[in-house]
Amino acid sequence: MTEEERHAIEHECARLISLYANLNDAARWQDVAQLYTPTGRMARPTAPDDWITGRAAILEAFLSRPSRTTRHVCSNVVIDVTDARHATGESTMLLFTGPDKPPLVGYFLDRFERTDEGWRFAERRGGLTF
Repeated sequence: MTEEERHAIEHECARLISLYANLNDAARWQDVAQLYTPTGRMARPTAPDDWITGRAAILEAFLSRPSRTTRHVCSNVVIDVTDARHATGESTMLLFTGPDKPPLVGYFLDRFERTDEGWRFAERRGGLTF
């Protein structure tokens, strides 16, 4: 793999992290679910050991949440390319949920796969730092 190919993968995976935050904040749940592989799984930062598996289940989990206004700020994104079809990533997340609640600081640990649809989350595990 060339350095240019590695940088392109890093860029695409980092973009996926930002896109996820933007779509989540816009309550575009169908689009969020499509960012996962068909068998992808996620664990929310508030429940890091409670896995939700598959696009349909992920979509249902988002649809079943009470409506709220959020703003996710993601930073410290580091992507490690395993090979041309796989990568891992780590990022820091700051979540604002309104003026009456303190912001939450957490992280995501991600596994990415290149699919026919492009790069997708194979696994997205969140956690809270404080």
